[in-house]
Amino acid sequence: MPEGDTVWNTAHVLQRALAGDRLVGADFRVPQLATTNLAGWTVRESTSRGKHLLLRLAAPHTDHGDGERWTLHSHLRMDGTWRTYPPGRRWSARPAHLIRAVLRGPRAVAVGYHLHDLALVPTAAEHRLVGHLGPDLLGPDWDPVEAVRRLTAGPEITIGTALLDQRSLAGVGNLYKCEVLFLRGVSPWTPVRAVPDLIGLVALAQRLLAANRGHWTQSTTGSRHRGQTTYVYGRRAQPCLRCGTTICRQEQDERVTYWCPTCQPERPG
Repeated sequence: MPEGDTVWNTAHVLQRALAGDRLVGADFRVPQLATTNLAGWTVRESTSRGKHLLLRLAAPHTDHGDGERWTLHSHLRMDGTWRTYPPGRRWSARPAHLIRAVLRGPRAVAVGYHLHDLALVPTAAEHRLVGHLGPDLLGPDWDPVEAVRRLTAGPEITIGTALLDQRSLAGVGNLYKCEVLFLRGVSPWTPVRAVPDLIGLVALAQRLLAANRGHWTQSTTGSRHRGQTTYVYGRRAQPCLRCGTTICRQEQDERVTYWCPTCQPERPG
């Protein structure tokens, strides 16, 4: 599943391609938006909120009232992506049957593949879609104290599961969960109440995501060379880069977790 930094990068690609332009056409290939016509709408801003993409638009003065503000919401989940192309360029990223949205601007065409939760709502009602989220690690509302307060509301939940709850902090996915816990020396199965220095843990998560803004290859090690980008994530049966112990992999609440049993003791029974 795309992490918060990937969604942030995607939002900024759309910002550069479409912001300030008036759409010349749009095509939605989902039932709920199939008849929606965005031709003449102006793209005000593209931004992200955790793992949610928010494309903010202004309707023409002749439609929907006096230039009303609307938001096109999408979620990438496991397999969604937005790609941009110059007008007239072949859309080559994925098979055509996966296209869910096409936004045509004068400078670029944005094509959304396998998007989820597509919705067009008044911008004033965005909270209905993202209001449940915790502080965004890459947003202006980032607040480590509030994130910790939300995490500790479930003291018996394992920290590996708690970090993925977007209601506590928005943007951490499986990769950063595994890497942050390794770097802090915390077993993924430790209850939240027993994790030392939660403030330090969430602050590290924020720093790692922030360091990867603008990069499509995520790295927590400082290297972007293939096979050297992570400490434990995706490295099952390989030696730990710190101690040489074999990295383990196990399912945890329907998600895969990687960890080093020596650097992160107290593995599950």
